[in-house]
Order: sequence, then C-alpha cells, then structure tokens
Amino acid sequence: MFRSWMMLGFEANRVVGLRVTRMMLGGKSARREAKLMVTEKMDAALEANTRMMHGASADEIIRTYRRRVAANAKRLAKRNSGRTMFKGKRHKRTWR
Repeated sequence: MFRSWMMLGFEANRVVGLRVTRMMLGGKSARREAKLMVTEKMDAALEANTRMMHGASADEIIRTYRRRVAANAKRLAKRNSGRTMFKGKRHKRTWR
C-alpha cells in the first residue's frame, strides 16, 4: 500500500508540473485547464468519499486516483497539446 501512495505522489507531481507549464502559456487553454483542474478535484473527492462509505479499500481508491492522474499526464504531455508556443514567423538563423 505504501508503494502505491508513493507512486501516486510522484505521478501527481508530474501532472502539477505539466499543468503549471500549460497555465504559464496563458490564453483560453490555461483558463480551460484551471477550470478542469478544479472540477476534476471536486469530482474525485466526492467519488472517493462515496466509495469509502460503500466499503472500498484504500488501495481501490488509490488505484482510481492513479488511473485519473495517468490520463491527465497523457493528455497534458501531448506535443504542443493544441497550442503553439511561438507566434509569428520563425526566422532561420544565419551564422556570420
């Protein structure tokens, strides 16, 4: 059980980093991500509470959280994830 708690901590830390990066870029994507983050956390807490009341073990709840964290990491890690970092033309460097 301790291992799954540790893994959840490491995986969640990665997602936090990816989300912070997304939010630093700003724009509509950052606003969507912030809203999604809050609603996901509320939904996950509610589901975990309900499952605990119905007798789910801590391992089952951690497994569910890890699945959600993995899905978020996959979504956030996509290349450029629908947004380009640089706007405008790219200029070719010439060495003189």
